[in-house]
Amino acid sequence: MSRTKEREIMITSLYARSMSGNYEDETMTSEMRRMIVSIEEHFTELDEIIANHLENWTIDRLNYVDKMIIRFAVYEMKYTDTPFEVIINEAIELTKKYTNLDDDKAKSFNNKLLDKIKNSLYK
Repeated sequence: MSRTKEREIMITSLYARSMSGNYEDETMTSEMRRMIVSIEEHFTELDEIIANHLENWTIDRLNYVDKMIIRFAVYEMKYTDTPFEVIINEAIELTKKYTNLDDDKAKSFNNKLLDKIKNSLYK
């Protein structure tokens, strides 16, 4: 399975778990399951990072899918060796697939936010 597909499965699983409390995709590997648990354990820290980089917006105003996409990207930036260009590109592709409307506002918003976070983490 490609890393792109793994990200998509983990983000949709995180979203579903946040909505219903318990969900697991049968295609997930044990490593994917461990990563989901780790991300969930870091929600408070990830949300703090996200909130600190929002301008004229609050984290509770983010839709749930975008919040999961951004949380996942911030987690990868902070806790993996994946290049930030790959992380942001994958997050934007998922945004385009799941939350972007024809006006590209979600894509632009998430891209700008993730770029600010990247700049603060990769000084």
